[in-house]
Amino acid sequence: MKRVITYGTFDLLHYGHINLLRRAKEYGDYLIVGLSTDEFNWNEKQKKCYFSYEKRKQLLEAIRYVDLVIPEENWEQKRTDVKEYHVDTFVMGDDWKGKFDFLKEEGCEVIYLPRTPEISSTQIKNDLNMKKENDNR
Repeated sequence: MKRVITYGTFDLLHYGHINLLRRAKEYGDYLIVGLSTDEFNWNEKQKKCYFSYEKRKQLLEAIRYVDLVIPEENWEQKRTDVKEYHVDTFVMGDDWKGKFDFLKEEGCEVIYLPRTPEISSTQIKNDLNMKKENDNR
């Protein structure tokens, strides 16, 4: 069985996320998603999620491409996750290109997939904030 892993926050789940998960699953038989915990997002990434870790986990588990969701608690765990879960392929969006090439040392293929260009959680949040500002005028 070929195992694939990807990571993300997956807040305000949208079709760009689904595209990433679908394309990641095409590289293997079993897709593991490392989901950023609320603490990791706040302490390391300095961002607050709209949905809690548990809600985001439930959403991901409902997607047919996802076989297992594990918590991402720190940047360094990727190397240990690749070993512990016997991962063959690591997949991330191409906005991270080159950042995880060190996983090749673990015998893991590293693939950076193009993002879905017209959608992002940041863009959704910005659009909603702009609408709110316009509505308050």
